[in-house]
Amino acid sequence: MIRIVIENVFFFLLPTLAYLVWIAFKRNDWPGLWPVLKDAPLAILFMLGAGLMLTTLVAFSSRSHNQPGETYAPPVFKDGQLEPGHKVPSAK
Repeated sequence: MIRIVIENVFFFLLPTLAYLVWIAFKRNDWPGLWPVLKDAPLAILFMLGAGLMLTTLVAFSSRSHNQPGETYAPPVFKDGQLEPGHKVPSAK
């Protein structure tokens, strides 16, 4: 669970990190982190980060389309052959 939170925070902060790297290479003098963040377009970086995070959540979401009550049967060896995993319909 903590991995998922860390990944989401990373994608949320990625535009801000890219902005900081861009400013660090663009400027000849580095005034420090806080003055650069004070002058940063934080509202735009917030919207870009939220959009990137939501895009990655949608792109990597599960699309199994299982019905409520269905269960997953993992792959098993039967008669020397590997049967792939499959969903088992609910017994109603």
